[in-house]
Amino acid sequence: MTLPMVVPDPSLPREVTIYEVGPRDGLQNESAVIAVDVKAEFVERLVAAGLRTVEVTSFVSPTWVPQLADAAELAARLDLGGPVDMPVLVPNDRGLDRALASGARHVAVFASATESFARANLNRGLEEQYEMFEPVVTRAVAAGVRVRAYLSMCFGDPWEGEVSLEQVVAAGRRLLDMGTAQLSVGDTIGAGTAGHVTALLDAFAAADIPTSRLAMHFHDTYGQALANVVAALRQGVTTFDASAGGLGGCPFAKSATGNLATEDLVWLLHGLGIDSGVDLEALVETSAWMAARLGRPSPSRVVHALAGSGV
Repeated sequence: MTLPMVVPDPSLPREVTIYEVGPRDGLQNESAVIAVDVKAEFVERLVAAGLRTVEVTSFVSPTWVPQLADAAELAARLDLGGPVDMPVLVPNDRGLDRALASGARHVAVFASATESFARANLNRGLEEQYEMFEPVVTRAVAAGVRVRAYLSMCFGDPWEGEVSLEQVVAAGRRLLDMGTAQLSVGDTIGAGTAGHVTALLDAFAAADIPTSRLAMHFHDTYGQALANVVAALRQGVTTFDASAGGLGGCPFAKSATGNLATEDLVWLLHGLGIDSGVDLEALVETSAWMAARLGRPSPSRVVHALAGSGV
């Protein structure tokens, strides 16, 4: 199997955690309903490939995201409390109730840095979203459940345009102060560039929010995701969200195309001598397997290169 030449950079982290979002974020926007058996096997294959954090589903209303109507059934087939971290997304108190009943030990809430996207995604204003999330986070933490917060539209909003660094940092602080363990900083429409990433992480540092509390969530709409990863690595970030095969997008932000492909991220990390713990060959095989079930090729460049040449 072809792999890149390893040229370590001693200034970069030696290990990175990949927060795999393919089963949830990657599949949520698929129009054709995917069988729960396929979803369960997808998760199992990702775990077998070495991914230690795999976000498996969302306990959201089927009216909003029909693809995830089988959340409880899928969770019942998996070990949410086992050695592999299997977070689930919860939009509100009702979602948390369902997650706890399914044995979840790690949940995530999905917030916005902008008023417009909060209205589109949550049907609430920017301030109202915190009122909704605070009791969810408080209850989860009291139950001994780890909570992650996603913060979307951190690098631009399709309705509002540019989003100030100060606005993003202020929103992030509100979520962290609630008791969330980690903040995933999202480039929901893929408009960010390396300089923007550096400036935003500098702004978080100036506000005494360390990179150890942050993860980065990049989309590759304009082909900038890997460049943005390198910029974040240089700032000390060690957790990156990615989606196997580059699947996904946001159903409430039509300009958002696929997530950063996990395979592309692993290829980059390998070349830099950074350990991710992922078996690239097994991961490529998994994404090619899922692409066949979706009836279209994977958008991942690495999957295309390696699966096409035989892995």
